[in-house]
Amino acid sequence: MAKTWADKSTSIRKGEELQLVSLEKYLLEHIEGAAGELVVEQFPSGFSNLTYLLKLGELELVLRRPPFGAKIKSAHDMGREYKILNALSKSYTKAPRPYLYCEDESVIGAPFYAMERVQGVILRPKMPKDMHPDATTMRGIADGLIDTFVELHKVDYKAVGLGDLGKPEGYVERQVVGWTKRYLKAKTDEVPMLEQAAEWLHANMPKESGVSLIHNDFKYDNVVLDLNDWTNVIAVLDWEMSTLGDPLMDLGTSLGYWVNQDDPAWLQILSLSPTTIPGNPSRSDVVQRYAEQSGRDVGNFVFYYVYGIFKIAVIVQQIYHRYKQGLTQDKRFANLGDAVKGLGMVAMQAIQKQKIDDLF
Repeated sequence: MAKTWADKSTSIRKGEELQLVSLEKYLLEHIEGAAGELVVEQFPSGFSNLTYLLKLGELELVLRRPPFGAKIKSAHDMGREYKILNALSKSYTKAPRPYLYCEDESVIGAPFYAMERVQGVILRPKMPKDMHPDATTMRGIADGLIDTFVELHKVDYKAVGLGDLGKPEGYVERQVVGWTKRYLKAKTDEVPMLEQAAEWLHANMPKESGVSLIHNDFKYDNVVLDLNDWTNVIAVLDWEMSTLGDPLMDLGTSLGYWVNQDDPAWLQILSLSPTTIPGNPSRSDVVQRYAEQSGRDVGNFVFYYVYGIFKIAVIVQQIYHRYKQGLTQDKRFANLGDAVKGLGMVAMQAIQKQKIDDLF
């Protein structure tokens, strides 16, 4: 029965079609043993890089390309993401194996890479009600997610060849300053609470807690679960924002996605991950398990959570800015301005109450 919930592709969204003739020709020329007519579908979720399923005979691949109209080069660097997967997949079994990278924009209109397709279950924010695991299974899935996060942070990034991936020194300050600048550049409306949160982050930056390979977008819909045992994470996806830096800042980003079951209804509507299903731990419980499994001191958890909320708000604002400019027609983006305001309110509640649960 579990196999009925394997993650599936659907028809391609209008305006996001690929150039099939040139893409088929390129794949047949560059993938050894590839044969047959190219069939392309699209995975329906995701607000950032676009993801497609490619079928060439018996071969199934996943293609990743930047969103149409995007000008944020550093956040959509296909070559960098390919490099990360190419290095990691040789020793870290939860990184999908990449097949090729193409920077020739004449093929599909943008750089892209293709990787293996990992068959499994992906828990998405708006999955069908009858797909929801029972509470015991959900807790097991959550524990598996957190333990995979800890495991990822323990990867010997130098040994796998990623020692030059980023500049970890000064990471905390660089992120706070950088995300504030990105917000101001993409600003469309006045959101006083979000700007107050930015000021608080600038004034309360902790010292670096250490250096590790960090994912920067680690949540339920970026991991693939075993079809027959959903508590077993078999792959980690979407490495586009991965770098070297403070692992607790990575934890903060994930906490930002974590909406509790007892959070108010308007906040649950903003949920970017299915963390409200019964059996999920609270944000504080996530911090506790991470601390226990990693051995790290997570005492300054309010800062990391507020940073996560602020960062997610900026990413949402950037997408909303593209929509307002007419660079994307995706109607899912029309109400993202309200989401930015809501996230600003959450950040200020956490700051004022100095906690990350029971904020309202």
